[in-house]
Amino acid sequence: MPAGKAYGALLASLKRPEDEEGRSRKRRKLDVQETVADAPMDAEEEAGNSDAEPGLEVEEASDEDDEEAQDEDGSSETLQDEDDEDASDYFEVHFANPEDNDLATRLKDIQNNEWRTDKQTAYQKGSLTVTVPKSAPEAATKKPTFKTTADIPLKQKLVETAKKHIGTLDDVQRAVLPHMLSYTDLLVTNRTPANAASLRNIACMHALNHVLKGRDKIMKNTARIAHTEGGEALELRDQGFTRPKVLILLETREQCARYADCIVDLFAPEQQENKQRFKDSFTALIDESDTMPEDYRELFAGNNDNNFLTAVKFTRKTLKFFSAFYSSDIIMASPLGLRRIIDHEDRRKRDHDFLSSIEMIIVDQADAMQMQNWENVELVFKYLNLQPKDLHGCDVNRVRNWYLDGNAKHFRQTILFSSYATPEMNRLFNSDLVNIAGKAKLTASHEGAITSVTGLGIKQTFSRFNALTPAADPDARFKYFTTAVLPALLRLPKPADGSPGIMVFIPSYFDFLRVRNFFATSDLTANISFGAIHDYTEVPEQRRARSHFMSGRHSFLLYTQRAHHFFRLKIRGVKRVVLYGLPDNEIFYREIVGGYLGTTVNEGKVSPEEAGARALFSRWDGMRAERIVGSERVRGMLGGVGDTFDFL
Repeated sequence: MPAGKAYGALLASLKRPEDEEGRSRKRRKLDVQETVADAPMDAEEEAGNSDAEPGLEVEEASDEDDEEAQDEDGSSETLQDEDDEDASDYFEVHFANPEDNDLATRLKDIQNNEWRTDKQTAYQKGSLTVTVPKSAPEAATKKPTFKTTADIPLKQKLVETAKKHIGTLDDVQRAVLPHMLSYTDLLVTNRTPANAASLRNIACMHALNHVLKGRDKIMKNTARIAHTEGGEALELRDQGFTRPKVLILLETREQCARYADCIVDLFAPEQQENKQRFKDSFTALIDESDTMPEDYRELFAGNNDNNFLTAVKFTRKTLKFFSAFYSSDIIMASPLGLRRIIDHEDRRKRDHDFLSSIEMIIVDQADAMQMQNWENVELVFKYLNLQPKDLHGCDVNRVRNWYLDGNAKHFRQTILFSSYATPEMNRLFNSDLVNIAGKAKLTASHEGAITSVTGLGIKQTFSRFNALTPAADPDARFKYFTTAVLPALLRLPKPADGSPGIMVFIPSYFDFLRVRNFFATSDLTANISFGAIHDYTEVPEQRRARSHFMSGRHSFLLYTQRAHHFFRLKIRGVKRVVLYGLPDNEIFYREIVGGYLGTTVNEGKVSPEEAGARALFSRWDGMRAERIVGSERVRGMLGGVGDTFDFL
């Protein structure tokens, strides 16, 4: 749509009714239960926000906003900046001054789903797959290399702090940063507790650099308008519909606090407002003596509440926590926290306009979000970059044309960090990420979790069943388990101690319900005693099931992937493991086969010959199988001759 028509259509859609006295309606406050901060407010704050939680209020203009306006009025003090605008700067090329003809052809390529792909060797023997619109130049898939932050085109304010807190780039930073800085969409699938801080540092640096460059351009243009003489009309399109430009999606409050600390280190404000209140609300004492696995401690240590929504605002010298959404620069939230606003049970309290002008979204620990509820993530992406329902004080004359034309999603950069890839993440990456700058996926090469178990002498059998389509997989899996695997288990001779000790690991909760119902009602299992542990099982019931299983009172224990993710229980008495499906996380395979079963073998309660692990898989389990058996072995297993593969 031409800019002029888009402008008129937008004004018509946003025309707001006025009250009888001709005054515009006041913006309401967002109201959500159990939201950001539990910290008490003082009397004045509480009186002014009686129906909204701190960090969620959309306030009317305040004295503070007036001070900020003075900070952005183009005064010489505000505009003292050593940075000169560089036409080749990534921000200028991608957001500020995209070339019209190039933009049109790339948008057409995306509409026609015409992409060009280049596969490169990358970090730790992994691969980097770069995909760009078909019409993009050949050089679009090749990025410059950086060794230190001194090589990066940063705002002057960030140069010294980036040097201090990041400095020389490590391997994962050198692999990721060139694509991040060029506003390419990114899916990084080899995040670990060891490299998490490295990825977080460059993500925060990039986000801050983006925010500061955007705000600086707006302030300079505001000054130009203020000093224009003779009524000359300047067309300066330098902003979106609303102020928030970066969304950082995180799974826990503690992780949010880590990002906030990183932002503070890099921005180095002279003053921090509401810092203590933020610390009280988002952090908790971490037990350093905790013996849980490293990945578990990184996710669940400290304040692991996953329902939060807060925002941060920058002025020239100040960083403010719990800022009002529509005057904020960065929003930090959990998928659940955002869902409670977007999909509020009271339709009058729903809001998503603050997501209309997001130009960068960072999703960290995407794997943990999938363990929780991936639908929440999909909902957030569904509501990104939609046309707003209200003006929220925006000057439409300065809104960029590609916002008016409804093309904001083609400029937004998406950055996802995950410990592994899943079909759901790939679907989001392939279908929802339509950036004109293209997209890149960094994947690791896997040795295979089975290698950590081979020294025990336990036979690990992988059985492939046939499923014609992904939709047919659950039924085919259930049939194979109940007609081939389970009868074979029931024919095994009874151990001398009378305890079969068979654990059935089930990744999907829906599959778990189906198998549990079969055990409870089938004639085949009529004489079999079994226990079950899933993520909703109460602690007393967990203890009872574990005790009965260890003593032999229960022959089988049904155990779900989410139960292991959330609890990491110490289960004794495991003599055989059946993996109804392969776990998403290869660490789980090591802990269940090498840990649970390996412990029983090492204690001499079962011989390696009597013990065993059997895993069911189909051709649709390729990503999971690669992490378990290794990148080299998986190819032959998915499409080779035979359907049974043994490893010792």
